[in-house]
Amino acid sequence: MSDDRRLPGVVDRDGERRVRVMAGLELSRGRAALALLGVALLFAVPDLTPLLPGVKLLVVHQGLLFGFAAVGLNLLLRHTRLVSFGHAAFFGAGAYATAVLATHYEVAGLFTLLATALVAAAVVATVVGYLSLRHTGLYFALLTLAFGQLLFAIAQGQQFLGGSDGLSVRPGPGRGGAPTILGQVFAPEVYELLVYYLTVVVVLVGLLVMYRLANSPIGNALDAIGQDRTRAQFIGIPTRRYVWAAFVISGVYGGIAGGLYGVAVKHVRPEATLHFLRSGEILFMAILGGFQTLLGPLIGGVVFFFLKIGGRNFTDYFDALTGVVLLLVVFGFPRGIVGSLGGDRSVRARAAAVRSDPTVVLEWAVAGVGRLGGALRTAARNVRSVFGGT
Repeated sequence: MSDDRRLPGVVDRDGERRVRVMAGLELSRGRAALALLGVALLFAVPDLTPLLPGVKLLVVHQGLLFGFAAVGLNLLLRHTRLVSFGHAAFFGAGAYATAVLATHYEVAGLFTLLATALVAAAVVATVVGYLSLRHTGLYFALLTLAFGQLLFAIAQGQQFLGGSDGLSVRPGPGRGGAPTILGQVFAPEVYELLVYYLTVVVVLVGLLVMYRLANSPIGNALDAIGQDRTRAQFIGIPTRRYVWAAFVISGVYGGIAGGLYGVAVKHVRPEATLHFLRSGEILFMAILGGFQTLLGPLIGGVVFFFLKIGGRNFTDYFDALTGVVLLLVVFGFPRGIVGSLGGDRSVRARAAAVRSDPTVVLEWAVAGVGRLGGALRTAARNVRSVFGGT
């Protein structure tokens, strides 16, 4: 009987038993065990958080949501080498789509709200991508930042969108309820669990879709564009069309995350969803986890929120703590958490260096500050050149 390559199962590859998750995705038994453990851990989080002091389910939930938005951003970073400073625009578009429907149009169905969030983010990403992708490099980054801040200003200034107070995602009289799931109303604690489990399912499906996309001919074309755009044009790749499609897909990931955020938190504010600092945090998550990997941005999102909550418990200077962590990651483990763990040699070398001489951490920090200063000077020169300075 012939082997169906589309069905999950155990297969033999070069004398090694491998686990086929789906067509095109086969894992060694060790990696399959780790993946199964990770999925089980995600579903077990509601049972584990009560055992961890100071950690709430909503914290982990938000980490997954912003990490999922970072997975979308990573499609641009990893394959096209484009850096976006405005990805909070798509997250906020998805979140505000749920709020507007729930507040002004009394739409209560959770899946209807999420579908609208997806469409809203796709529309915004299509328009922003069309206007921004005429440029690359620093100009592209500044344009995405400008569009993100434009949406933030609109949300702040429009009473229809609630102004600085934002909008509730609580349809119904008195705004005391929550969206319904398949027409059913659930108690708050049950609703929170159901939305979390829905998020886990969406994240897992989104990761599989992103894997297939990255390992498809489209992903190969995006890699070619990222390596050398001019050469990609010469060999017949419609570069702008491909990058535009990647930009829209990355925005859709952000919009889905924003929609889930809206129905989970049940209140949307511009500061929390559209501010440029949110875009910076999403970018930080991708770098922290390892933007050259599929899982890195998601892990970076969860770790970031643990740092954010834990840091505030220990110090009032959380932003400084975040900066120190970023410096240590970039200069100590430049491939990020997941990227460095994937290269055992790098991790062992760093760990051995710390064990033999703990002061090497200080050397990394000093070197990082020096390089950061040089990078800031270069950035300042670039900004002056953009605005016509000398």
